[in-house]
Amino acid sequence: MIDDRAVIASGAQLGEKVSVGPYSIIDENVVIGDGTWIGPHVVITGQTTIGCDNQFYQFSSIGDAPQHLAYHGVDTRLEIGNGNIVREYCTINRGSEEIEGVTRIGNNNFLMAYVHVAHDCQLGDNTIFANCASLAGHVTVGDYAVLGGFSLVHQFCRIGAHCITGIGTVCLQDVPPYIMAAGNRAIPHGVNVKGLRKRRFSDTDISELKQAYKIIYRRSLPLKASINQLEVNKWRSSEVQKLADFLKHTHRGIVR
Repeated sequence: MIDDRAVIASGAQLGEKVSVGPYSIIDENVVIGDGTWIGPHVVITGQTTIGCDNQFYQFSSIGDAPQHLAYHGVDTRLEIGNGNIVREYCTINRGSEEIEGVTRIGNNNFLMAYVHVAHDCQLGDNTIFANCASLAGHVTVGDYAVLGGFSLVHQFCRIGAHCITGIGTVCLQDVPPYIMAAGNRAIPHGVNVKGLRKRRFSDTDISELKQAYKIIYRRSLPLKASINQLEVNKWRSSEVQKLADFLKHTHRGIVR
């Protein structure tokens, strides 16, 4: 299951049933969990820990140094969970010397060809990144978020859970959970109803998220006033409280 033409350093740790294709390179300090498949011409380097049952397609670059002028060779990390699919030419950088110094990717994420995940990004579970979607440094992406092809996210922005962006979307501020956003620069386009129904959110959840959306985006209120209104109302859905909590912790503001 390991091709004779692969180059695997003596210090690398590979679990059971790991498959490595020809001309792939796995450096020292790399740990790869059981059942992970690595295609041809893949490079995995740095202090990189990869879980079980992942797939890495050809020409992807995993765990290399951050593209950051302030980085000077400190041992930083990349942590990848289980069940992720990383397609051709994806680049995932390890952390920088700032904050924790670690880039994290959760479980069951699907990164299509040419996706870039920069230093110190934090990805949740079950996200989808269409072709050429790119994250700058320190971006956080919530569970089940979907980034359309060629979407770009500015550094330190947050992409909320269960949101979706259209093709070519440029996110310069936080995208709240549960909404659709599109454009350059990104603006909101309503609640992601189709995605929420697919994930079996209740009618109450969806109805109240629509009401919350109107408070945030249709009443011309300052963000703080919108948050106060969300907290004053009595909601049956816990999802609205999650939305309010997200808004309270924004530093760059939200797309509006």
